[in-house]
Amino acid sequence: MKALIERLKAGIDLNAGDIGVAVALLLSDTTEDSMKADFLTALHRKGESVEEIVCFVQQLISRAVDPLIDPKNLAGPMIDVCGTGGDGLDLFNVSTTIMFVLAAGGAVVVKHGNRSVTSQCGSADVLEALGAPFDLPPAHLKECAERLGLCFIFARQYHPAYRALAEMRKRLARENIRTVFSLLGPLLNPTRPARQLIGVFSSRLTSVFADVLRRLGRERAWVVHGLTETGDGMDDISTSGATILAELVHGKVISGVIDSRWLNIPPGALDDLRGGNAAENAAHLEGILSGEIKGAKRDLTLVNAAAGFVVAGLARDMTDGIGMAREQIDSGRALEKLRRFQQFRATRPA
Repeated sequence: MKALIERLKAGIDLNAGDIGVAVALLLSDTTEDSMKADFLTALHRKGESVEEIVCFVQQLISRAVDPLIDPKNLAGPMIDVCGTGGDGLDLFNVSTTIMFVLAAGGAVVVKHGNRSVTSQCGSADVLEALGAPFDLPPAHLKECAERLGLCFIFARQYHPAYRALAEMRKRLARENIRTVFSLLGPLLNPTRPARQLIGVFSSRLTSVFADVLRRLGRERAWVVHGLTETGDGMDDISTSGATILAELVHGKVISGVIDSRWLNIPPGALDDLRGGNAAENAAHLEGILSGEIKGAKRDLTLVNAAAGFVVAGLARDMTDGIGMAREQIDSGRALEKLRRFQQFRATRPA
């Protein structure tokens, strides 16, 4: 590990063999946490290359629990919607809210997520507050995806190797130190979904992530980074300012910009988009899906769900996708998806 740290400090990128050794040492109980932290800090300061990120994903996915989900047995196109977190804005759980809108519109959402590391409320936290099954074992997860058209893949459960890093990651997060693990969450879905909508905390990462997804064999993906009215960044499509987009389609990466004003969506102030703790965010999610919450939070949900419909191949463009998203909420179908998920009980043994 010391030799790898020295190479990183010298600005040298690591190869696949190096990453294999590094991951084994990072996940070992015999490697001191201080050494792990030094390695991850040195890697981040150098700047993680596309090759290094791809190799980390491949190493960690190979150690993941198999969720048993076969896209051929699903009723619609399989998609994950997930952000890196780390934008520091404490918005309501946007990607968790849109999973029910997308599932109501015909996509099969296999959402990968975790408890909060950098915000007040992670996707697992808000689902737990809603009384929804956020920690299903593989056989039940498979049944949920096939019956309901959605499921939640709890990262902590499906990546048991992460347990060796949990305390160190929390400590680094408290010190506001980012590492490669700040990037990997949306890339580690063990179902390897062909389609993904990913929000990232830095504009630089849009093209990096799109290239990583290309290398991982994804069919279509959008990687987005939104801007607020004050110039802060968010790991969602923004309604407060422009959004930087990198699109992976037909094996090519295309860069662009989205502005929700072009879509007849009024600007939303950042203060109107903030969330809170798990109970508060659960109320926001239910309120949006039930139609009780209008305004900025609903608008942010609409534009992000619209992007999901486009990536899933169910909408031609963002305008079409916004119409689909409105229909799922206004008809009550999105709320019904949430209710069915909350009431899900497996019929097969685990």
